[in-house]
Amino acid sequence: KEIYVPKENASEASVVEGIEVIPVDNLFSLVGHLVGEKNIEAHPKVQVDSLIKKGEYELDMAHVKGQEHAKRALEIAAAGGHNVLFNGPPGSGKTLLAKTMPSILPKMTLDESLEVTKIFSISGKLPKGDALIVARPFRAPHHSASCVSLVGGGTFPKPGEISLSHRGVLFLDEFAEFPRSVLESLRQPLEDGIITVSRAKGSLEFPACFILVAAMNPCPCGNATDPERVCSCSPAQIVKYQRKISGPIMDRIDLHIEVPRLKFEKLESGEAGETSAEIRERVEKARVTQKERFKKLDIITNSEMSSHQIKKFCPLDEKSIELLRMAVSSMRLSARAYYRLIKIARTIADLGGFPDINRDHLAEAIQYRFKTD
Repeated sequence: KEIYVPKENASEASVVEGIEVIPVDNLFSLVGHLVGEKNIEAHPKVQVDSLIKKGEYELDMAHVKGQEHAKRALEIAAAGGHNVLFNGPPGSGKTLLAKTMPSILPKMTLDESLEVTKIFSISGKLPKGDALIVARPFRAPHHSASCVSLVGGGTFPKPGEISLSHRGVLFLDEFAEFPRSVLESLRQPLEDGIITVSRAKGSLEFPACFILVAAMNPCPCGNATDPERVCSCSPAQIVKYQRKISGPIMDRIDLHIEVPRLKFEKLESGEAGETSAEIRERVEKARVTQKERFKKLDIITNSEMSSHQIKKFCPLDEKSIELLRMAVSSMRLSARAYYRLIKIARTIADLGGFPDINRDHLAEAIQYRFKTD
């Protein structure tokens, strides 16, 4: 019923119900307390419910001018836990869009908050004095980051950026500038939601259930898709640049979005867009639908469904099957991409409140897929 912890960890420990937490400065003060020379007061209990309700974010989706197509994609990604790639010229708003992503995700539950807090705590990154991480993590490692810093490791393995973004967002800006070996390390966590760090003494598994938001330019100079600027790159340079990201990684990204440069009229317009709170309300409704659907399973979102579960929860009518057949044939999609299309369509249907997927939902899902040449 009573536990002695270092003073710096007292807030974190006081989250646990049914125990009295004694914050200790050093071993001398602990001895003094135990022999009755100088009593140490117990740390006050943390009001967990009030902490969870906070979780506010600085940036709001209303701050983003235009880019309705990209905002819609982020809403789908937030609702179903899907991964996103933004492709567009410099200054088109890709980074700002990514930074607003956590603000439209559902509020963290206590279980999620405890999971994330544990990861930050063992990494030594829990903010001083904080009892819980209550805001969705947003991690944005630089493209010069090493494989160990992203995946985790070291002599005494600690979680990397992938695990620190658990239940939140991992943002990789300048996606094509990351070393290929670093990007390839994303394969396992994107597929399985865990990361395995192997050492001679054994292996450790760290949780890694995150939403990947990546951003890249279409070419080295960034102007290949900009109608108002001249691209200075040769076709060979553009192909080489885009091939830095392997097919298997591209295949694991659900939503591929072109983000164009904004016109002056859009930038000058005083028209306010939807707020994050309004979008989050729709996202949370879709998550409630998924929670009910998967109540007997150990998954939370549509993106986590296996092929067997897709057959069970995502029946398609004849028109949808015909559209899907045409898309797979003309776009030469892999089996993984085929199943991911259905998952996205399921999320779009959930956002609209539809019990079944129809042709319109599938058509919208197809427009977000990477088009192979």
